Amino acid sequence: MAVIQMSVVTDSPVHSSGSDDFIAYLDEALDASSPNSSPDEEAGSQDEFEDVSRTKRRKFESTEETEGSTSEVIMEQKSVDVKSSVMVDVCTHPGSFGDMCIRCGQKLDGESGVTFGYIHKGLRLHDEEISRLRDTDMKKFLFHKKLYLVLDLDHTLLNTTLLAHLSSEELHLLNETDSLEDVAKGSLFKLEHMHMMTKLRPFVRTFLKEASEMFEMYIYTMGDRPYALEMAKLLDPKKEYFNAKVISRDDGTQKHQKGLDIVLGQESAVLILDDTENAWMKHKNNLILMERYHFFASSCRQFGFNCRSLAETKSDENETDGALARILKVLKQVHCTFFDKLQGDLADRDVRQVLSSLRSEVLSGCVVVFSRINHGALPTLRRIVEQMGATCLTELDPTVTHVVATDAGTEKSRWAVKENKFLVHPRWIEAANYFWQKQPEENFVVKKTH
Repeated sequence: MAVIQMSVVTDSPVHSSGSDDFIAYLDEALDASSPNSSPDEEAGSQDEFEDVSRTKRRKFESTEETEGSTSEVIMEQKSVDVKSSVMVDVCTHPGSFGDMCIRCGQKLDGESGVTFGYIHKGLRLHDEEISRLRDTDMKKFLFHKKLYLVLDLDHTLLNTTLLAHLSSEELHLLNETDSLEDVAKGSLFKLEHMHMMTKLRPFVRTFLKEASEMFEMYIYTMGDRPYALEMAKLLDPKKEYFNAKVISRDDGTQKHQKGLDIVLGQESAVLILDDTENAWMKHKNNLILMERYHFFASSCRQFGFNCRSLAETKSDENETDGALARILKVLKQVHCTFFDKLQGDLADRDVRQVLSSLRSEVLSGCVVVFSRINHGALPTLRRIVEQMGATCLTELDPTVTHVVATDAGTEKSRWAVKENKFLVHPRWIEAANYFWQKQPEENFVVKKTH
């Protein structure tokens, strides 16, 4: 289903009686806005739109001259209610293609609103129409017990490298790629025309299938549009999950930032999965931070890791207990809490409050003291610990349950050992944050460094 077909076409309050040709066009154009639409097809659709709009504008101008109105043009329009009653209204110009109104075809002066080029090239919607569409879609999806899920690509659902950046220990992958003829059966793909190789994260196909039953899903990447569409084909070859809902950096309204202003979902019902928190400065309360997937050596180097990649060690994340499998459990918990456990009207519920509540249970009851943690990292670690429900102290006392350190030889570390308290590495906090579950302390032992 095209994202906006239901809203703009069938749910618009009124349509002009002379607009059937345009509405039919819009239906067709939005259906064609799937990731497989080629630039040539989009250009052809735009030409067809302009032909239709010119015809509609002539009708509009003819009506204006006939009626002789100096302040407003009254157009006979059809309502979309079940009675199909006729009413009189003025076109409110809810959006535009280029400089033409998407409803009446009138030429508009200036640009306003937000561009939704990922739905169809040249489509702009005004703020009031965006709000109306979000309200309409929200009612529909809540009725079907669905929320919205925005998914990052790189390091979240997959990992991509340039072929030229494969290390000598990764060259064996060139002979191990899967067929592009039936991508649903594969996970490692060589894209010769883009000089790239992409590895899908383990469990991703099961993840998308099960998540789609609970969420209306979007892809949102900082990659360019051609790359985004190629990755969508690998992840969703049958176009079951995303269709036109593929957003790239070309669609964003703010450079180097992602925003929900171009997602047709109410913020109170949107969850975000991304490995980069700073990409969502305005929407951190909607974010579930993902542990990064580093399959290729170039990915490890990009983030400063001096270690062998998964590809180099011929290993991979665990299929049933890896990052996506664990996060799917979190999503199911959020969905269940939102629809089955909260009280009151569905429309008044907020998924951000659900996330905050669930996160605060992860380390509930823990009392944490930090010992000689890098000053740059300390504020972030404190914030994460407190968000997960733990209490942070600056000095030792009998209530302390965990000392977090990188050196077992510090005074506080020795106290923890003597008093039989948990002495853990900061990675214990990071793991709990990624997996939304308190991790076994014995897996994060601190070694003495001097």
